[in-house]
Amino acid sequence: MDVTEAYRAARDQLISLRGDHERAVAEFAWPDLGERFNWAVDWFDAIARGNDRPALVIVEEDGSAVERTFAEVSRASDRLAAWLAARGVAKGDPVVLMLGNQVELWESMLAILKLGAVLLPTTTAITAADLGDRIARSGTRHVICNARDTGVFDDVAGGCTRISVGAADGWADLREAAERDWAPVEHPGTSVDDPALLYFTSGTTSRPKLVEHTQVSYPVGHLSTLYFLGVRPGDVHLNISSPGWAKHAWSCFFAPWIAEATIFIHNYGRFDAAALLAQLRERRVSSFCAPPTVWRMLIKAELGERPGSLREAIGAGEPLNPEVIDQVRRAWGLTIRDGFGQTETTAQVGNTPGAEVKPGSMGRPLPGVPVVLLDPVTGEPLDGPGEGEICLDLSQRPLPLMKGYQNDPERTAEAMAGGYYHTGDVASVDEEGYIFYVGRTDDVFKASDYKISPFELESVLVEHPAVAEAAVVPAPDPVRLAVPKAYIALAPGHEPTQETALAILRHARERLNPYQRVRRIEFFDLPKTLSGKIRRVELRGRENELTTPPDGEWRDNQFPELKG
Repeated sequence: MDVTEAYRAARDQLISLRGDHERAVAEFAWPDLGERFNWAVDWFDAIARGNDRPALVIVEEDGSAVERTFAEVSRASDRLAAWLAARGVAKGDPVVLMLGNQVELWESMLAILKLGAVLLPTTTAITAADLGDRIARSGTRHVICNARDTGVFDDVAGGCTRISVGAADGWADLREAAERDWAPVEHPGTSVDDPALLYFTSGTTSRPKLVEHTQVSYPVGHLSTLYFLGVRPGDVHLNISSPGWAKHAWSCFFAPWIAEATIFIHNYGRFDAAALLAQLRERRVSSFCAPPTVWRMLIKAELGERPGSLREAIGAGEPLNPEVIDQVRRAWGLTIRDGFGQTETTAQVGNTPGAEVKPGSMGRPLPGVPVVLLDPVTGEPLDGPGEGEICLDLSQRPLPLMKGYQNDPERTAEAMAGGYYHTGDVASVDEEGYIFYVGRTDDVFKASDYKISPFELESVLVEHPAVAEAAVVPAPDPVRLAVPKAYIALAPGHEPTQETALAILRHARERLNPYQRVRRIEFFDLPKTLSGKIRRVELRGRENELTTPPDGEWRDNQFPELKG
């Protein structure tokens, strides 16, 4: 059996076991691909040659659309690979790719992989300083961006080949590749352990780490993501995600094309719930994945009837609070399935299609991913219900796990200590193996000697109509040592007044246990990473530096209505 057949057999096995989670975990094995593998050649080209089914559909805000078949994308990426090679892009070269959701992004990702070069996707929202740091730390040799974005590279890419989409002074125009005669790209001879992708983590608690993935850890490891998403051949898959972050590669590149499904993209400048819902219906989307922020905005709009072709509803990026799940279930008869994974891995835990979904749980370990929860006292895997850090058992060397943090042996050793990969996330597990997210090890804290999960409190807070986002951190207290304080970003139409503060505190008090009570709130612009994740570490630091209550902070003891 050649590598393409082995890969297809593993994929088809997972698709056939849809709805039978226990059997999938028991029977699935990662495909044996030998020593040489290149996903873009051995898988994508193998399924794309002569295939006229749609591979990519991009609809713009004005309704205009671009569509490409699998065969068209394969040929275009071949031409681009040859064009890039003529400009010095070679096997092993790191390439910064800074493009939006446009056809050239997908063609470039494939072309770079076909050459055996190393993809370093980067968000277009990055600053010049952060970009310079990434280029220096990764050893980037070549950069690709849109002509309008070339200015950000002026002082940071001096030794790099400069390639733009569109004409720019001093830059080679990538669009010239379309004029080349077509010829299939030869296999670059990449081994399974060769680097394929570099991703910077979001940096919620520290300096972003540089994650190195191999030719198999993402390209093959995302078979677990395919099983979690439930995407199948012929599906139309829509994932709301920005290029430059790992989740985009997960659900806008690897998983849907592993399934031979259509990747559907709805580009918009400003979120419009009605427009998105219209696209779900018009484009017959069968699987839809979105972060909690998008789901919350959708339920605040008029959901209407379930889009007729929609089969899978998925939440990703951060845990989804149960109230949102309940509202979508009531409106559409679909249960949003939550899951868990990291930039360092593919999907690790998930509520899979057809399986029972327990309220508040992000599911069970996925096929081929040896998830364990380590007891915080003994450091050993839990044997039964309990709480611990989510880890991967390295004795089985999980295929979807990164090779390590590039040029950072200390951080790599720390993450892999004791024979386990440590995610830094805490969860609880019940007697049936369902896992419930608690929080980052750095975010969980104690108040009056009770352990507080910020996620649990934030899930309650965001149910209030005035709350767009919330971040809960410990605030020093002379009696309780620490009390939960919520930093609140208000939803449009709400003002940071005493009345709003009282309403939010009362709402939280009615829905939380006494030991979980939010004692203070402050209306605040939440600090975020480039990927949009809240940097609670900054808020904790601010709390520790405060010597007097800041303007705009409200405490529960200020309100007689909340006494008792």
